[in-house]
Amino acid sequence: MALRTALGDAAARIDHIGSTSVPGLAAKPVIDIQISVMSLEPTDSFLGPLTGMGFVYREDNPERTKRYFREPPGQPRTHVHVRQLGSFSQQFPLLFRDYLRCHTSAMTEYAAAKGRFAATFRNDRPGYVQAKDAFVWDIIRRADAWAQCTGWAPDPSDA
Repeated sequence: MALRTALGDAAARIDHIGSTSVPGLAAKPVIDIQISVMSLEPTDSFLGPLTGMGFVYREDNPERTKRYFREPPGQPRTHVHVRQLGSFSQQFPLLFRDYLRCHTSAMTEYAAAKGRFAATFRNDRPGYVQAKDAFVWDIIRRADAWAQCTGWAPDPSDA
């Protein structure tokens, strides 16, 4: 994988996250990649390699727990989330993904909710995000209970 080659040891993990990472889950045609690094500062270890590949750094991203990049111009939609290894924000999408992969009923429930929210908030992106977030937190509570019972840990890195 090109990301692994470009980032080398700077990336402790590279994972496919988001809806497209869950087989059978309805998803927009956007690939979400999470790159886990030892520290978000300084950015030298990942900023140069990612921008060198054409990814566009979104310095204005309001989330302080990640550094965010978008796809190179003219390429398929890709969101790259760089997060600190072991942090809550890094573990959250992995747990959410793995829970949905292991619990088809929760995945189906989430897909149905996303469909309802998309129809209800067709022209209201903030409304859609807010409605979906409340549902995601409900699922993550169940996922956390599952993790505690099973001793969940993320599978090895995707790349």
